[in-house]
Amino acid sequence: MLRLIWRGLRGEFGSDHLAGVSIVASALLGEYLAGAIVVLMLSGGAALEQFAVAEATSVLRALASRLPTLAHRRREGGFDDVPVADVRVGDEVSVLPHEICPVDGEVSQGHGTMDESYLTGEPFNISKGPGALVLSGAINGDASLVVRATRIAADSRYARIMQVMQEAEQRRPNLRRIGDQLGAWYTPLALAMAAAAWWWTGNPIRFLSVVVVATPCPLLIAIPVAIIGAISTAARRGVIIKDPAALEQLTLCHTMILDKTGTLTYGRPSLSEELYAPAFSRETVLPMVAAIERYSRHPLAGAIVKAAEDAGCALPIVDWIHEEASVGLRGRVGASNVLITSRAHATSRFELPPSQSTGLECIVVVDDQLAATLRFHDVPREDSRGFVGHLGPKHGFTRVLLVSGDREAEVRRLAEAVSITEVHAGTSPEEKVAIVRRETALTRTLFIGDGINDAPALMAATVGIAFGQHSDVTSEAARVVIIDSSLSKVDELIHLSYRLRQVALQSAIGGMLLSGVGMLFAAFGLLSPVAGAVAQEGIDLLAVLNALRTAREPWQLTDFEP
Repeated sequence: MLRLIWRGLRGEFGSDHLAGVSIVASALLGEYLAGAIVVLMLSGGAALEQFAVAEATSVLRALASRLPTLAHRRREGGFDDVPVADVRVGDEVSVLPHEICPVDGEVSQGHGTMDESYLTGEPFNISKGPGALVLSGAINGDASLVVRATRIAADSRYARIMQVMQEAEQRRPNLRRIGDQLGAWYTPLALAMAAAAWWWTGNPIRFLSVVVVATPCPLLIAIPVAIIGAISTAARRGVIIKDPAALEQLTLCHTMILDKTGTLTYGRPSLSEELYAPAFSRETVLPMVAAIERYSRHPLAGAIVKAAEDAGCALPIVDWIHEEASVGLRGRVGASNVLITSRAHATSRFELPPSQSTGLECIVVVDDQLAATLRFHDVPREDSRGFVGHLGPKHGFTRVLLVSGDREAEVRRLAEAVSITEVHAGTSPEEKVAIVRRETALTRTLFIGDGINDAPALMAATVGIAFGQHSDVTSEAARVVIIDSSLSKVDELIHLSYRLRQVALQSAIGGMLLSGVGMLFAAFGLLSPVAGAVAQEGIDLLAVLNALRTAREPWQLTDFEP
């Protein structure tokens, strides 16, 4: 303790030194009760911090407790219950009704639904059938499913969430260092006031009374509690803070850099234009095409099937289906032979509409006649335009950039749709990094992406945010991972950052101001050392209780209309 005090007197003042000074002074002046109260105050403060941390990090306990420890590994004629850690890639496990899925994998048998709200934050049941991906921790519905493991338990998405949460709890963020900076001027000021009271009155008890009431536990406890509480609140909303320093730095970012695919768009094609030949109509062609495409794994198949479902089409029965390399998908629907092919294959046989400069397309041929041209685009998210538009007025962003490796026509089409004027198209991962580094040299930057090629840029930005359902590489590179791919979650995170800084500084500065009032009372002899220690205990309690507000859900965390 004396060594710490000596170090403080050499100019490296810390907020914990006042406690050491008050304990030593209490012993030297025979005020053992005051010294004991200070010791009790410090130990009680530590216990309170542990309680607050435990309350704030209840999400970690919930995550750890909800995953099953046993899996029903299938064997011929039934299954055996084995530890989840013993399940290997390729093993099949049975997930019974209402059980929690123990592994990341792919459905191999059965049809049902799963509740993935712990990941997405949305209370929807997701349909699952053969070939559908499932995540560990999802709650199964009413039907049994057989899942083929694609990852061992240690590499599962659930295990990664646990790992980054534990890392976040242990790291010391920049905002805590603000407490140290406040303590650097608060400690010598308090010691100077105590010394002045002693010199003015000639009574060393005045010195002790001042330093006892000045012990700055709000700096030592309240700021870490506020940070951990904010991490907990973010986790409950589907946002994993890997580096808590990002919470403080978010409020200082003034340039946002956005990837295109999967960030401002849904990352999947959507049927955006349908051109039908005069002899055909949407009501006849779209159901036939969707009926065939539902058996295909082509990237455009899902978009066609969804368009038919949205239109309320009843899908006819397909008599046979055959896929030919370099030709397309053939099928027999009722009395019609249907071919779904590419423009390159159909150009020599039919007079086609002019080619589009953006997106994808397919050609539909029915009974050797051109029936339709279907065009697809990766459409913007519903909330993209509202999100981009409110960044400047609400959050102080002065520039918003769109950076993508896609073709320029496609990128500019999206930029116009969401009102972004600064566009960089056709960029490689190396070029993305160069752009991010150049912008970061000018001001703090926030980069949002979801692809593997975004990982270097995520690491180069001041704060990198990954939409985490698609790439573990991206999630590892980012400082923040948003499990549900939603721009409204980014807005919630920015609001949480403002709220954290406000509450933490309220606790620290408010606690010091109250301590300052107490020091004045002690300097004028209105507080004895024992009374000063009790008063400081009350100040500490108020500061920590205020800091705990960050662990409570606010009523509203987003302020833009999708």
